[in-house]
Amino acid sequence: MKFLLITLAFVGACIAQEQGRRYYQQQQQQQQQPQQQPEEQQYNSQHQEHRPRHETTTYIPIIRFDKEQGVAGTYKALWETGNHILAQEEGYLKDLGPDPDQKGENLHAQVQQGSYTYTAPNGEVIVTHYTADETGFHVFGDHLPTPPPVSEEVQKGLDLIYAGIKEQERAEREFPQEAHSKQSQEFHGPPRQQPNQIHQDSNRQQYRQ
Repeated sequence: MKFLLITLAFVGACIAQEQGRRYYQQQQQQQQQPQQQPEEQQYNSQHQEHRPRHETTTYIPIIRFDKEQGVAGTYKALWETGNHILAQEEGYLKDLGPDPDQKGENLHAQVQQGSYTYTAPNGEVIVTHYTADETGFHVFGDHLPTPPPVSEEVQKGLDLIYAGIKEQERAEREFPQEAHSKQSQEFHGPPRQQPNQIHQDSNRQQYRQ
C-alpha cells in the first residue's frame, strides 16, 4: 500500500514538473515572438522591394510585310500591324544634271516618298504623306498645322534674293578669279593710289588750269 502511494506521488510530481516546463517554454516563446515579428516584417518588405516588377504589354503582330529591292537605288516597301497601322514607302535615284566639280559626271539624289496611316485615341484616322529629296524633307497631312500664307510682295523679294544667290554661285564657278577680286574689293575697298601717282595727278590738274 505504501509502495503504491509513493509511486502515485512520484508520477504526480513528474507530471507537474512536465506541465511547469511546458508553461515556462510557452511564456518564453510569447515574450520572444513580438521581438521577432518586426524583423520578419522588415525582411519581407525588403524582399518585396527588390523583387522585379513584371509589366504586361500588349503584343502587336505584324500581319503584312512586303519589300521589293530593285537596281540603282529603287525599292518598294509596305507593312501593316495588328493595331491598324499601315505604311508604305518607295525610293529611287534622281538625276540632278552635270557635276560642276567633276567633268563628265552627273549628280544624283536619293528620293524617298511614302505615307503612313493610324487611328488616333479619339477615333480619327490620321493619314500622313511625306517626301524626301535634294530639297529636304516635306510632310503633308490634314492634321498638321500650316503657316499663314506669304504676301505677294514678300515672295517677290525672297525670289530676287534667291536668284541673286544662284547667280553669284554660277559666277564663282565660271569666273573664280574675277569673283575673288570682286569680293576682295568689297571687303578691303578700292585700291589706294601710291604717293607718286597722287603727285602726278596733281601736276596734271595744275597744268590743265
